[in-house]
Amino acid sequence: MLSGLGFASLLFLAAALTLTRRPLERKDEMLAASSLMKEAVKAVRDCRESRGLGIDPAKDINFSGLIGLETSPITTSLGNLEAKRTTVNPNFAGLITLLLHQAGVRRGDTVAIGASSSFPALIIASLCAVQALELRGFLICSLGASQWGANYPDFSWLDIWACLDRSHLLSAGHVGLSLGGDGDAGKDMTPEGRALLLRLGQETGLPFLSEPNLEKNVRERLRIFEAAAGDARIRAFINIGGGYANMGTDSEILKVGPGLAEFSEIPPPERRGVIFEMAARRIPVIHLLYVKGLCDHYGLPWDPSPLPEPGQGALFEKKEVDSLSFLILAGAYFLLIAIVLAIGARS
Repeated sequence: MLSGLGFASLLFLAAALTLTRRPLERKDEMLAASSLMKEAVKAVRDCRESRGLGIDPAKDINFSGLIGLETSPITTSLGNLEAKRTTVNPNFAGLITLLLHQAGVRRGDTVAIGASSSFPALIIASLCAVQALELRGFLICSLGASQWGANYPDFSWLDIWACLDRSHLLSAGHVGLSLGGDGDAGKDMTPEGRALLLRLGQETGLPFLSEPNLEKNVRERLRIFEAAAGDARIRAFINIGGGYANMGTDSEILKVGPGLAEFSEIPPPERRGVIFEMAARRIPVIHLLYVKGLCDHYGLPWDPSPLPEPGQGALFEKKEVDSLSFLILAGAYFLLIAIVLAIGARS
């Protein structure tokens, strides 16, 4: 009987190696999102240069226009230069498109985005993915940024967004803003930096969150998202960066991996950020923070120069096992095991 089981296992292994594989679903949309991001980054770069704001080739090695300063009055915390440069790769938009597909969203669905200006390229990538999948996207963004993010006072996230708005490339937009930084109140910025972002934010006319109490802040963000969504249900939440209100204050956040997140526990409301509040409501969460982990898992290059072309790289070369083929093979395997066991019992 043991030899029969061994033969069945070898047969299963051999057949599994020859399973039909098919290209990644949504590959066309992934490519469309990546191509759109390439256009959007070019629009930002051209806009920045038209304003006479230079690009440091030693820091922004791909001349994206999306790399900020080492320090400034609106800088909130430390940041990794290589990580910021890595996210300018247009294929991050393709990755986010794939993650949204895996989260189960469909054309016309509503997606909420909570972002820090620390990763302006990831905000652009997310908006491009939303557009490629024909989703409704609503963004609440904090204006303070860590090192090398959108922390240039003369070219903050709102300036970047103004460039994108003039390009007419992206349809999704903001439904709220905040200062960001410590306590979502800019406590780690200079007083001049806080005053600047507060003035710029209020001039937009958008809801401006300034609630230092985490639970109340999260509640207000959910209210804004739900008001924007109307009768539609929010089908996914994208978190970009490490913003206080989105992450919360519970150490459980350290267990949340990058990509389509999984949760073992939900913290109590007083320590729960928007990420956990969405998870508590059974809304899929895409967590975009640990850039190196995203690159390693999905085959995106780290700190590339030159930037890959849209659709180029391991992410687009992956194939998925055809689920029907696998089910047929698995059924045949277990049937064979049952036959072997039955013969063994008779003997």
